[in-house]
Amino acid sequence: MNTLSYGLLSLLSKDSRTGYELMQHIQPFWPAKHSQIYPLLAQLEQKGYVEFVHVIQSDKPDKKVYSLTEAGLKALQEWIGLPTDPPVTRDEFALKIYCIGLVNKEEALSMLVERASYYKGKKERFMESFEKVKRQSEKPLEELEFHDPMFANYVLVKKAMLKVDADLHWCEWMRSKLKS
Repeated sequence: MNTLSYGLLSLLSKDSRTGYELMQHIQPFWPAKHSQIYPLLAQLEQKGYVEFVHVIQSDKPDKKVYSLTEAGLKALQEWIGLPTDPPVTRDEFALKIYCIGLVNKEEALSMLVERASYYKGKKERFMESFEKVKRQSEKPLEELEFHDPMFANYVLVKKAMLKVDADLHWCEWMRSKLKS
């Protein structure tokens, strides 16, 4: 089983979903395409980790809604206890910054303004996610405990917000370095 397989099981531990919904919800954690997800779902079903029900639709093709089985939950719990690989970083922007002295300051500043705009858009989306988690939570977010259903959503959105804030701060710092 690969990490994406466990990612699908992770999503199914919260709610039953179609293959398409799984593809959409895995994106913040792991970029994956339909061509990767559907074969993995078939393998997970063969292993007894997921099951599905056919949902008949009159105006669209029928769909399969996948759920986690007890065996899938056990496999997921075992995986959580295993050592985690270091995160994979592929950052084209960092590579460009590495050799930024090869372009003029105006071009470099333009790159930073563009990247800051990208981060601001991400921050807005994370703020929307944060507000959604806040609305769905039965308690104030700061009072959520480890086993609360919304705890993981809260801490992951908070992590994303802190990271994007750090990226925005770095862009501003870098702009000030180029302007001096």
